[in-house]
Amino acid sequence: MPLKHLFVGTAMLALLAGCASGPTDQGAEGYESAEANYQGSLPCRNCDGIQLDVTLMGEESQAPEERTFTLDATYRNHPENPPAENYAGNWETLTGTPSNPDATVYELTPDGEGQTYYFLRIDPETLELIDPERRRFENSELLRLQRQ
Repeated sequence: MPLKHLFVGTAMLALLAGCASGPTDQGAEGYESAEANYQGSLPCRNCDGIQLDVTLMGEESQAPEERTFTLDATYRNHPENPPAENYAGNWETLTGTPSNPDATVYELTPDGEGQTYYFLRIDPETLELIDPERRRFENSELLRLQRQ
């Protein structure tokens, strides 16, 4: 009788081990594919606007090196016709602004050259470009990107 119990126990353990590895692998694949895309048109002194396209990949809970972004800026009808600006790098989540200590701010740091961008999370569907001191600009509603 004890041998039979040992066999059943071993079979159950193997079955549970197989079940445990299945969802874990699937969860890891789903985790890597987390992506949010935001788009909008920012004001421009010398043109019709700057089309901004920001894609955040990864989750806030992941390690910093696993959170990446791309940022593409295109100038519409600019007299000098500058080339599009394309950046990629890592993003970090910061907490607080001078006016709201609980605010969520995304800091996008490009690889190599390029400026660091700061976006205030207004809600899950809206980001707003803010300054490096985490202050909002005067016409802040004109600096918003909407999730696509």
